[in-house]
Amino acid sequence: MKTRIKELRARYDMTQEDLASRVGVRRETIGFLEKGKYNPSLKLAYKVARCLQTSIDELFIFEEEDLA
Repeated sequence: MKTRIKELRARYDMTQEDLASRVGVRRETIGFLEKGKYNPSLKLAYKVARCLQTSIDELFIFEEEDLA
């Protein structure tokens, strides 16, 4: 799974720490999300998407092997 979190965070001039604080997680969690090393709960995905003014569908990019 790839994400657009880093790209969108940069658009809004937001650090990982800023985003983490806004959604209530540790900075490391945002780093893991950006690298696709952590699958967030639906609630966290919603919070991140909302904070970055996008939808969950636009935030996460799934590849065929992710869905197998």
